[in-house]
Amino acid sequence: MKRILYLLQAVLLSAMTVLAQQRPPAISSPDVHPDHSITFRYFSKKAQKVTLNGEFLKSPVALTKDTSGIWSVTVPPVKPDIYPYSFTVDSVQLADPSNTYIFANERFKRSIVEVLGDQPLIHSLQNVPHGKISYRYYKSGTLGTTRQLLVYTPPGFNPNGKTKYPVLYLIHGGSDTEETWTKVGRANLIADNLIAQGKAKPMLIVMPYGNVRPAPMADFTNDVVNDIVPFIEANYPVLKDSKSRAVAGFSVGGGQTLNIGLTNPDKFAYVCSYAPYTATEEFKKNFSDWSPNADQLNKQLKLFTISVGTEDFLYEPVKQNIAQFKEKGLKLDSQIVPGGHTWMNCKLYLATTLPQLFN
Repeated sequence: MKRILYLLQAVLLSAMTVLAQQRPPAISSPDVHPDHSITFRYFSKKAQKVTLNGEFLKSPVALTKDTSGIWSVTVPPVKPDIYPYSFTVDSVQLADPSNTYIFANERFKRSIVEVLGDQPLIHSLQNVPHGKISYRYYKSGTLGTTRQLLVYTPPGFNPNGKTKYPVLYLIHGGSDTEETWTKVGRANLIADNLIAQGKAKPMLIVMPYGNVRPAPMADFTNDVVNDIVPFIEANYPVLKDSKSRAVAGFSVGGGQTLNIGLTNPDKFAYVCSYAPYTATEEFKKNFSDWSPNADQLNKQLKLFTISVGTEDFLYEPVKQNIAQFKEKGLKLDSQIVPGGHTWMNCKLYLATTLPQLFN
């Protein structure tokens, strides 16, 4: 019996040793240091080359490997913000396996690193009253299916109370998801902070999923107007006039914002487009030979804005969009800022927009 127990212990010890050898070491990545420099780490004994890609870098940087198979690099101090990043391991893009903060996107595999400022940034978690994010399902008659959207309700919201709220319909970019506005864009925290400061009115923010494929992308406009808006107005205490509805979006969502808002000015008095992608059949159909009643449209729209960064790859097309709408006689405010086609700029656009709504 003792011999059998000895053999079992030996087998168990051997198995534990093998498992320990196979299990990667516990590593911390990313580590943000007090001076805002950041250390990134990745484990692989077999990889030949590992590089770091991030929107805080001008170009990818190489990681170096130690004798245990841990690759690492420390980048110089980074301006406080929230940044997507990824590793490229032997030509394959990967999110950071040591980081649970993942960029919500259907195409790119990226992680997120947050560099806190010495003073809280507008998107930072602050000691203020907070709203609530709810995941809701609605029936889309347009698409013949049940779909998901997110709803932000402001601090103090009472679904059975007498207060009725205005609504912002907020659309994500191409290949993003309905979660990107909260997980990367921090729309809920931006709203919390601006409401607490008295700079924005309490409102609902509805974040739908903008990809309707395999249906035509133009069907999203009908989904918003005919299904999403009625669902919100049937299930929440909201105001139902056009002056209490706004639509905004980034990139592909910015183009969808223009399609939705400008073709339905009786339903949306606030139209805010962020770095819009407009090279679509829907935009071409709506606006190539468009002859709007500019006077009437200007009366219906309390706010019409288009924002873009000077390093954005859509900068020139967006400037053409701005000129096109102004040539039609529309009153249009443009926000031109430094930076590229990034969610860092997107948060800036939203933080600028929210105080302008529903005044």
